[in-house]
Amino acid sequence: MKTFDLIVLGGGRASHLAVKAGKAGWSVALIEKSALGGTCPNRGCVPSKLLIGYANVARAIKDASRHFIKASIEDIDVEKIFEETNKYILSIDSSYESKFNENVEIFRGEGKFISDNVIEVNAQKLTAKKIVIATGARPNEPYHVKAWTSDDLFPLERKIPKSITIVGSGFVACELANFFDAIGIETKLLVRSQTLLSHEDSEISEIFKNEFSKNVDIAFETTIETIEYKDGMFHMSLVDKSANTSEHSSEAVLYATGRKSNADKLGLENTTIEVDKRGYIKQDAFFETTAKGVYVVGDASGIHMLQHAASYEVNHLGKVLLEEWKEPLVFKYMPHAVFTDPEIASVGMSEESAKKSGVAYVTCTTNWLASAKAMSLRITYPITKLIVNPNTYEILGAHLIGPDSATMMHQILAIMHIDNDIRHLKEMLYIHPALSEALLPAAVKAVGKVNKYRESR
Repeated sequence: MKTFDLIVLGGGRASHLAVKAGKAGWSVALIEKSALGGTCPNRGCVPSKLLIGYANVARAIKDASRHFIKASIEDIDVEKIFEETNKYILSIDSSYESKFNENVEIFRGEGKFISDNVIEVNAQKLTAKKIVIATGARPNEPYHVKAWTSDDLFPLERKIPKSITIVGSGFVACELANFFDAIGIETKLLVRSQTLLSHEDSEISEIFKNEFSKNVDIAFETTIETIEYKDGMFHMSLVDKSANTSEHSSEAVLYATGRKSNADKLGLENTTIEVDKRGYIKQDAFFETTAKGVYVVGDASGIHMLQHAASYEVNHLGKVLLEEWKEPLVFKYMPHAVFTDPEIASVGMSEESAKKSGVAYVTCTTNWLASAKAMSLRITYPITKLIVNPNTYEILGAHLIGPDSATMMHQILAIMHIDNDIRHLKEMLYIHPALSEALLPAAVKAVGKVNKYRESR
């Protein structure tokens, strides 16, 4: 039995806690079964955004005609795109390992609990008074053994397909469908419902659907009835809502149908650690599980399954463990973005959730065309939607769709994090004619609606 001050189970975001604890003089064991860095840099956020960079350039060339420019793509070196992406991914593990000092011992293997404070890895038992579970989540299994999930793309070690079928309607499905289609790989997206990105505000989701469908071939209300892999091709029988069937084939099939907890692989049956009905590990306000001294952060808790949330949690847990902080972490707001074409950024309530909550609210939607920079894009769909509490001027929700939405959202987030008063967004000075100036008429309209509401009371 080897004894440590801290065991970190999972080498993703929580590896930063291992580094911090090691620098503080703690003896630390870090257990990771695959590459250090976790899902985000190896299989998720980072490599997928590198791919989207190529897609954005290809889309810009294809759309040059709206700027009265005749342009065409002579060739897209898909092999080189994946070669460069793979090269970056394969450098991540060593870059993370180089950050550790002699107080951190790395165990390469799959760790499992054999009691509340003992973990076995590679037939070796480790124990510590403090254990952090940061094992994340994994994609739901595909319905055919040769089909892919997003984990199979990064690094892509299989033959690059000339055609691909993607199953799903969430952000992973849409981001990857946009990429493959943009670089010239024949792409078909299969969606069980009539909606894409169903977790977004419905007005945003509808605009996204209309614009996204202009580029990507989508079969709505369609599922795979049968699937067979033969002679290097997937042969599928598709069925739609009216029970009509059609035949479809592609070299690759990728399922992007959600994620599931990794808790079932941790031997938690040997502990007092409890999971919720979805299989994610329960935590209290200080990230502690139902086992004393065992903590859980990131996707493993199933609460905010976003990299920026996990980083925030790990940073706060470090303060709790190393600096004896007594304040729990309370997220004021949890923003997210979908990096597709169109790009989306959202924070807070959708109009649907505001309506269900019963809270008083006003809502306004404005286009971006008051900004010359937005006009120069020669597209008309970008909008800002604000949902505001008319009693307090509090921004309840903000939703953007259009180029650089994720960047523009930070202007709204800054105000929300300070004292969350929509009037600040109206009164601040904007650089003219920057794209973010499109937020000004949205704020003016929202404040006007709030004042009208208050006058009528």
